[in-house]
Amino acid sequence: MRRVESYESDLDLARLLADAADVITTSRFRALDLVVDRKPDRTPVTDADTAVEDAVRALLAEHRPDDAVAGEERGGEVGSGRTWVLDPIDGTKNFLRGVPAWATLIALVVDGTPVVGMISAPALGRRWWAASGTGAFSSDTFGVRRISVSRVAALEDAYLTTTHFGSWAKHHSQDAYLALMDATWENRAFGDFWSHCLVAEGAMDIAAEAIVNPWDVAAAQVLVTEAGGRFSDLKGVERYDRGSALSTNGLLHDETLRVLGG
Repeated sequence: MRRVESYESDLDLARLLADAADVITTSRFRALDLVVDRKPDRTPVTDADTAVEDAVRALLAEHRPDDAVAGEERGGEVGSGRTWVLDPIDGTKNFLRGVPAWATLIALVVDGTPVVGMISAPALGRRWWAASGTGAFSSDTFGVRRISVSRVAALEDAYLTTTHFGSWAKHHSQDAYLALMDATWENRAFGDFWSHCLVAEGAMDIAAEAIVNPWDVAAAQVLVTEAGGRFSDLKGVERYDRGSALSTNGLLHDETLRVLGG
């Protein structure tokens, strides 16, 4: 019988990393002296983004000195073996505008597959986590609970969410997304990490993004799959690093891909 690898100690470390990140992000959220710069791709970066990544990297150097690290702000690549993939603040545009929907994303990727995911959104009072083979969990003011995807089986009954509607025209097909909107019951734009977390906990049924970076969704992939759902790019390839993302409850995945032209 094949032994299932345990990542419990890595999940414990991910909690420690998220705790350290939360201290920094909450202290800088809505700060009057927040420093905001613009990267070459025109996306914003704050002093909180870089401070979080530096702090997490320092802890990883202490606790996992042999592991590689790839982060949004300081770079790095995911190769073979173990790599921690970091997004210090997912939803930086929200963060700098004072909107509380942002999170620190931490994933452990082993040989190209995410096996640990930690998503911490302290301004929402929420945290989500999962490790391969152990299920998916969430905590909020009501406590800790194991989460699972919905059982909605028809597109016409489904709730759909995305990040930025305008990105579909540039990166995939706005008409295809409009067709998916028309095929579903309701649509929202919770955006970024939150869309995938809501799918994992069964509040949403489909989350689709026309353009993502690997650090945006590595943690989401293991969270959604451990919650019983499916995660892929918009072509149906079940990887986090192909530039787009689709999370569903599993029952709706193939039909969603068909509508989107996957």
